Amino acid sequence: MNKVANELQNFFRYGTVVQKFIIVNVTVFIAINIISLILFLSQSGLNAANAILPWLAVPANLIELAYHPWTLITYMFTHKGLFHIFFNMLLLYWGGLIFVEYLGTRKLVATYFLGGIAGAIMYILAFNFLPVFSSYAIQSRAIGASASVLAIFIAIATYLPNYTVNLMFFGPTRLKYIALIMVLIDLLSIEGGNAGGHIAHLGGALYGFVFSKQLQKGNDIGAWFNKLLDAIATLNKPKSKLKVAHKNIKSIKQNKAEKNKAEIQKQIDAILDKISQSGYDSLSKEEKELLFNYSKDL
Repeated sequence: MNKVANELQNFFRYGTVVQKFIIVNVTVFIAINIISLILFLSQSGLNAANAILPWLAVPANLIELAYHPWTLITYMFTHKGLFHIFFNMLLLYWGGLIFVEYLGTRKLVATYFLGGIAGAIMYILAFNFLPVFSSYAIQSRAIGASASVLAIFIAIATYLPNYTVNLMFFGPTRLKYIALIMVLIDLLSIEGGNAGGHIAHLGGALYGFVFSKQLQKGNDIGAWFNKLLDAIATLNKPKSKLKVAHKNIKSIKQNKAEKNKAEIQKQIDAILDKISQSGYDSLSKEEKELLFNYSKDL
C-alpha cells in the first residue's frame, strides 16, 4: 500500500495537468460505481441516483443549489455511464494536449473550471426561465465533464482554427470544422433528450469561444481564477524563518563573491600594467596562471 501511495504521490507531483484531471474523473467514476454495486448487493433500496449523485450533481432547483453550492464544481468530475466518461476523457486528452502546447497549463486549469461553471449556469438558467423546462427544474440534475472538456476544445479550436489533425475515416481535418460539428450536435440534440446536458455543453463551448476571442485581443478572462487558486494555496502557509535565514546567507555569499571579484580585478589591473611596462615575459608563474584563468572566465 505504501508503494502505491508513493506512486500516486509522485504522479500528482510530476504528472501533467491533463493526466491529473483524467485520473480524478476516473477515480470518482470508479468510486461511484463501486458504492452503487455495494448498495445493489445489500438490497438496501438505495442506488447511486438517490444516495450519491444528489451530493455531487448540480441541481437546476435554486433552493437545492443554495444548500449544495459545491456541486457547481463536483458535477464536472462526476460520471455514471462508461461511454459518457470514455468519450469525455478521450476528448480531454486529445484537445488538452494541443491546448497546453500552445496556451499553457494554467490557462487549461482555468478553462476547465470556468467552462464547467459556465455550463452549469446556462443549464440552471435554462431550466428556471424557459417555460418548456419549468416542470423539470425541481428534480433535474446535471453531471459530467462535458462542459469543461468542450470549453477546452472550443477554446483551442477558436485560437487555432486551421490546426489540422488526422481523423480515422476522414483524414486531415481542421479543428474549426470538428468544433462546429460538436456544437451543432449539441444544439440539435436538445429536443431529443438530455436537454440539460446539451445546454450545459453549449455553455462550456460559449465560454471557450469567448475566452479565445478575448485572449487574441490580449485579455485573459481566466487569469483571476489562477490568482485565486494561488491565494488559496498559500493562505495557510506560515512565513518560514528558514526562508529569511536562507535569504540572509545568500546575501552574505553574494557580498563575499563581489569582494573577491573586486580583489581579483585589482590584481589583474596590476598585471596588465606590468605587461605594458615590462612585457609579458616579466610576469611570474603565478601571475601568468592568474591571467590565464581570468581570461577563461570572460
